[in-house]
Amino acid sequence: QRLLTEPLYSSPGWATQGRKFIALANVGLFYAIRQPPYVPDMLLSLDVELPADLWPKSHRSYFVWEYGKPPDVVVEVVSNEEGRERTEKLGGYSRIGVRYYVIYDPQRMLNQEPLCAFQLDAMSYRSIADPLWLPGVELGLRLWEGRYEDHEDTWLRWTDAAGSPVPTGAERADQECHRADQERHRAERLAEQLRRLGAEPAE
Repeated sequence: QRLLTEPLYSSPGWATQGRKFIALANVGLFYAIRQPPYVPDMLLSLDVELPADLWPKSHRSYFVWEYGKPPDVVVEVVSNEEGRERTEKLGGYSRIGVRYYVIYDPQRMLNQEPLCAFQLDAMSYRSIADPLWLPGVELGLRLWEGRYEDHEDTWLRWTDAAGSPVPTGAERADQECHRADQERHRAERLAEQLRRLGAEPAE
C-alpha cells in the first residue's frame, strides 16, 4: 500500500494541477450511519484535504458525509478467497459512488487476470480495458517488476500519461542526482574542449 500512497505525496506534479488530494491506506470508509465501514487497501480522493489535527480517531477515517464526496479511486488487494472483492464490494462501492474500483489479485485467487479495473457508469461498474487510465483522476495503473524497500517483486504502481511509474521519493532523489552528474560531466567536457581551443573556461 505504501507504493500506492507515498509516490503521490513525493511527486507533487503527478497531474493534480494544483488540486488537493488525500491518499490513504487501510482506513475505514464510512458511507452511512449505523453501517459497518469498508476498509479498502487504498483510497484516493481529489479536491479534499485532511483535517489539520489528525489525533481524533474520526479524523483518521474517511467519512463520506464529512468530506462531501466518496473517494475517486478504491484499490483492493486480494489476499484470500473470502474478501468478496468481486461480489459484495463490487456492488457496495458502486452504490457508494466510487468512480473507479481496482482489484489487484497477485496470486490469481479470484480471477485469471491479476489486475482488473472498473469505472462507474450510472449505478453499476463496467470493466476498463488495459492499459488502465483513469480519466479525471489523470493517473494510470500498471504492474511493475522491480525493487522497492529492498524487496524484489511485482508491484502495482501509479503511472503518468506516458505509462511511466510515478516515482517514489527515493527514485526522485536518484533521478536528481543522475541529472546533476550528467550536468557536471557536460560542464567538464565543455571546459576541456575550450582548453583545447586555447581558451580558459570561466570559473
